Order: sequence, then structure tokens, then C-alpha cells
Amino acid sequence: MPIGTIRTTMANDQTIEQAWHVVSCKDRILGRLAADIARVLQGKHKATYTPHVDTGDFVVVTDAELVTITGTNVWSQRRYGRYTHHVGGYKEESLGELFDRAPERVVEFAVRRMMPKTALGRKMFSKLKVYRGSAHPHGAQNPVEWKF
Repeated sequence: MPIGTIRTTMANDQTIEQAWHVVSCKDRILGRLAADIARVLQGKHKATYTPHVDTGDFVVVTDAELVTITGTNVWSQRRYGRYTHHVGGYKEESLGELFDRAPERVVEFAVRRMMPKTALGRKMFSKLKVYRGSAHPHGAQNPVEWKF
């Protein structure tokens, strides 16, 4: 190797180490929280980040019902659609209706839309676990509280 060349190490499946983090939604704004979570899921907070390898960590989100949503008329104007797999089964509901029914889905939608739209992005998104209350079943993984 010639003098002065720089060697770049690329992460692979054998060299990555994935940690577990727990995040509370209490007094956090939804969009900013989702952007921070997406960054951790992708592994961009690590020095070993490699674009084509899943170097991200697992994230457990608690207190989904305590997240703050800012903006005027967002509760009624933002719409979420889904298909029921029946004829004419396209259903739409507002953010307020979805938040009342399933606040964890609101956090998941926000994070999913900030992830890459590829197979690797779907794999990274599967490491997100969102729960309504402060309790979660991932205590055996010893998650560390993440400070943004």
C-alpha cells in the first residue's frame, strides 16, 4: 500500500453491536422525537455507520400517549388512511381519532415515514418497539435510557 493512503473500514454483520435504548415520550414533540429515533434506528449516531448495513440499535418507546403535537388544526386536518381488504374498504381517520384509539400507532407512523423506503429501511424499522404506558416487556435486554 502506498504511503499516505487512507483505509476505510466498513461494518458488516459480524462486526456490528446492537444495543437497546429506552425513550420516554413525556413532554416530547412528535416530529423531533421521531427524527431522533429514526437516527438511532439507522445507526447514524455511531462512528461505524455504514449505509448498506443495519448498524442501528433497538429502541423501546414508552408513554406514547404523552407525546406533544404542535401546530394549528393538526388534530383534525392530518388524515391517516388504511385499507380493510374488503370491497370499498378504504377507511380514513384524523390524527385525533387515531391518537384516541392507538397513540402508539401515531409514533410508529411518524418514525416510519422518516426511515429509508427500502428493504433495509423496513428491517431497521422492525427494531422499534412502542408502548402506551411506562411498562414494557424488554427488561431482560437491559435497555439504557437514551438522552437526546
